[in-house]
Amino acid sequence: MSEVLRAEDVHVVREGRPILREVSLTVRAGEHRALLGANGAGKSTLLSLFGARVHPTRGWVGVLGRRLGRVDLRELRAHVGHVDPRHAPAGPLRLRDVVLTGLTNSAALPPRRRPAPEQEARADRLIDTLGLGGLREAGWPTLSQGRRGRALIARALMPEPRLLLLDEPATGLDLPGREQLIEALDALRREHTRLATVLVTRHLEELPGHTTHALLLRDGRALAQGPAADVLTGDRLGMCFGLPLALERHDGRWSVRIRRRA
Repeated sequence: MSEVLRAEDVHVVREGRPILREVSLTVRAGEHRALLGANGAGKSTLLSLFGARVHPTRGWVGVLGRRLGRVDLRELRAHVGHVDPRHAPAGPLRLRDVVLTGLTNSAALPPRRRPAPEQEARADRLIDTLGLGGLREAGWPTLSQGRRGRALIARALMPEPRLLLLDEPATGLDLPGREQLIEALDALRREHTRLATVLVTRHLEELPGHTTHALLLRDGRALAQGPAADVLTGDRLGMCFGLPLALERHDGRWSVRIRRRA
């Protein structure tokens, strides 16, 4: 499989405080990687590196074959889909309009610039894939948090990226919203088989069953990484979160609880 992302011995220091230390990993086309860790572990900082939003203090990061520090970050970001559930559109846009803003990575549709018919058709296909076909004309303020989250995934996919970054996409969702989001991600995997995804979460229950690899972060360091079945164990998660944990998996999905002492 072709490589879409690589980090080698990455360190990030902010105001004299280490945020990431000695992190290395490789993501290939078609892989679906989870980044897990407690608050302050460095997950969002690592995702910002992958999204070409910041530079490492030491080490290097390659995104889609281009190394940070040797490429225009704005140009590179146009080829990476980044889903932030806190995104706020400018003005009272319809769902379909919000998806179309992904073409320019802007908060509003550019004035006097109408999307091409094939771009509008792509937006409609993505909206359908993510289970929102009946809501194209719905106003953004009327949508539930879960529907907004799925619409933002469609928006991130408009430029046809090879890499999709999801920063805690289930934030603020109730149980039905979370499950609909996970179903939508699974549909996306089936239709876009070469797309690589990196999903940040603090909650194991938010991971899709098709997650292929996992990285556990603790205090800015990679505690464990590799195939999800090898990394996501009770012992390793317990070390990651500092708790005695028991892990179970049913129908491809994970759940975790505190292990009772004998």
